[in-house]
Amino acid sequence: MALYEHVYLARQDVSAQQVEALSEQFKAIIEQHSGKVEKIEYWGVKSLAYRINKNRKAHFTLFNLDASASAVAEMERQMRINEDVLRFLTLRVEELEQGPSAMMRKRDDDDRERGERGERGERGERRSRSERGPRRRDESNMSEEGAF
Repeated sequence: MALYEHVYLARQDVSAQQVEALSEQFKAIIEQHSGKVEKIEYWGVKSLAYRINKNRKAHFTLFNLDASASAVAEMERQMRINEDVLRFLTLRVEELEQGPSAMMRKRDDDDRERGERGERGERGERRSRSERGPRRRDESNMSEEGAF
């Protein structure tokens, strides 16, 4: 059996519970073909780089799979049929990533950073102009010829 990382995008207007049900449905397909789903990560609703079928956001979910090619092909066939799945991508990998994925680590880092700055993301008091140093473009040094 081969190792795969699989990410699929579900429409924004389905609920998180429906996305979880979709994940369980696809997991069952893999297990029916004697494969294993090592990890399922729900990344949440994220903005898309461009609109897909009039959707600007989507639910992102990652699967780490240990399955045969036929099991993955059947899961992808079911995804093509399902109208709630916008896109999917399956990559064959040499080994599966242990622990949280890069997306989950980024979310943890963002949460920690938000906690350090405070609930509303305050950055602290502003320093005075003299403490901040000179401006990038000192207007007093500009000649009249260099003015706009």
